[in-house]
Amino acid sequence: MSGKRKKGSGKAAPRAYGRLTRHERDTVQRMLERGASCRQIARELGRSPSTVCSEVASHRFVTAPRERRGERVDASADLSAACPRLAAWPRCCNGCGRYRAIGCKRRPHVFYDARAAQLCADSVLVSSRRGIDADAPAAAARLEAIRGCLRRGLSPEQMAARNGGPVDLSPSTIYRWVAAGYDGMTNMELRRKVGYRPRRRAPAASATRHSPRRSYAAFLGLGEDACAAAWEMDTVEGAREDSACLLTLLHRPSRLQLALPLAAKDAESVAAALGGVRSVLGAGGTGRVFRAVLTDNGAEFSDEGAIAALIGEEPGETRLFYCDPRRSDQKGACERNHVEIRKLLPKGRGLRFDRLVPADLSLAMSHVNSEPRGALGFATPARAFRAMLGDDAAALLEAYGIEDVPIDELDLTPGLIARARAERGDAPLS
Repeated sequence: MSGKRKKGSGKAAPRAYGRLTRHERDTVQRMLERGASCRQIARELGRSPSTVCSEVASHRFVTAPRERRGERVDASADLSAACPRLAAWPRCCNGCGRYRAIGCKRRPHVFYDARAAQLCADSVLVSSRRGIDADAPAAAARLEAIRGCLRRGLSPEQMAARNGGPVDLSPSTIYRWVAAGYDGMTNMELRRKVGYRPRRRAPAASATRHSPRRSYAAFLGLGEDACAAAWEMDTVEGAREDSACLLTLLHRPSRLQLALPLAAKDAESVAAALGGVRSVLGAGGTGRVFRAVLTDNGAEFSDEGAIAALIGEEPGETRLFYCDPRRSDQKGACERNHVEIRKLLPKGRGLRFDRLVPADLSLAMSHVNSEPRGALGFATPARAFRAMLGDDAAALLEAYGIEDVPIDELDLTPGLIARARAERGDAPLS
């Protein structure tokens, strides 16, 4: 058995043979200064003499003459004409009595230094990990797969094979290859690596007044399970000239998000959109699905009575809650998921939400809700939503045209909607 002495033997089983450590290199340098032989050093380290000899020969550096200082000496170099000590053991000037006493006039002066040797060995180890460990055809195929996924807006986590993606690499390897510039790729193609412009701060609007029983503190009072199963509601705006916007509803457990068109960013349009959801689910289905809804203090959500009734709130219960003023982070899941919508409908490109049609939103949310999510074990929000809410979920997804998209067809770029509109003969959004 490894690691144990054999019966009748005074020697232990040999240990795994690893690289020299900094402590061992310090020992080599110290014993060289004392004039120890190669075998003496080897016995002290528990290494073979050839290892010690190769270490000194490979990691010795020139200190004189000045023009060659710091130059590494090739282990196979013939230095017998300079000094016999450099051609055979100890292969360096360490421990030389002549050098210490009167200063040796022979050139070059070559010394073994533990610190420089360790740095050199570490650099060799790092350089051995650079590049791609594959033949040219396999490397080209992987790089092309990564580039294709980047064109479709997928993140390295979604590309990785261990998460069910099409690229047989880990996310860290994909990040490293992109950062290294293989196949002309750059970090600018990774959306989360690109810096964002400072947000323009609009003048603070007065907070929507609501009943105390609908406060964020009251929401937390529902308990951890009820809060985790809640919905978050918000709006997404288009160009400044637009009157239309989107109402977003995010189901916390499944990360599924609905995007409903609003003719205007006002309370009447919000009520109309929620009325459409209620017509799909019916009174009973709305009550089952929307157990609690958390929204912000925007003016479009000011009609708390109408919203509460539309999500199935009965007398004596509270289902609609509001975040604290200027605390949109309290519904952070919805805010973060807006990033996925912005991949398809980016801000600052003049995209007119007034021109959006239901087919555009169905296509966009089909792709957004078909993204594998790390929080779901790289399942998709649409599948998780169906698994949690069954027939009610299926009815909602069918009503708003949200379908499952295979990862090989997933496209999270503005070109998805632009191509679909062109095929239908619709004018561009911009």
